[in-house]
Amino acid sequence: MVVETAQRARSEPLLVRHARDAEAPRGGYVGCVRDDHDSVRASYDTVAGVYADHLRDELAYKPLDRALLRMVVEHAAGSRVADLGCGPGHVTGWRADQGAEAVGIDLSPAMIEVARREQPQAEFRVGDLLALPAGDEEFAAAVALYSIIHLQPDELAPAFGEMRRALAPGSLLLVAFHAGDGVQHRDEWWDRTVELDFRFLSPADVSSAVERAGFDIEARIDRPHLPREAATQRCYVLARRVR
Repeated sequence: MVVETAQRARSEPLLVRHARDAEAPRGGYVGCVRDDHDSVRASYDTVAGVYADHLRDELAYKPLDRALLRMVVEHAAGSRVADLGCGPGHVTGWRADQGAEAVGIDLSPAMIEVARREQPQAEFRVGDLLALPAGDEEFAAAVALYSIIHLQPDELAPAFGEMRRALAPGSLLLVAFHAGDGVQHRDEWWDRTVELDFRFLSPADVSSAVERAGFDIEARIDRPHLPREAATQRCYVLARRVR
């Protein structure tokens, strides 16, 4: 895939999230602080408010996302469901409104501050995808929507390993990402200074990493972008923890 030009990136931001660390979240869990994720954390702290303004209503025009999230909520049957890389918490709040005990985790303390203010029906924790602030087998399901795209290639395996640790056997995991190859670097986003790399990922490589972590792949969906999204190919991988 051809990486977007800087000019296009400024005018059409990617829809992304990531999980965070550094603060003791509600519930007593403490995520490990990773210095190598500092630029991601700082960048999302910088854009937290404007990010929420632009994306808090995105599920209204994403019927496939709503259907997949509803399936995950139904599978959890009222038990605890994690949103890994929850950003300002709008997807976490939507799942709480659907009857789930929803927990959002994000790398940015500023994103979590927005989430706690706007989505009081859900719980939010600051934490990193590589050291989730969660107990072993705590969750009945989890989603990671566009949160793995800031990880280095060698961080995918440990991230999926952490997801497996936090999920009970038989739990569902839904992962979404921008499909392709290459890296888009951004130093400006919504007129704010940031330092971010957005990675396009191979669906085959992601599926393989998920399987190696101890999941069975149940479905994969590829779709083109919607009119209000950045012009990238989207991929969803639905998996179940089997061991």
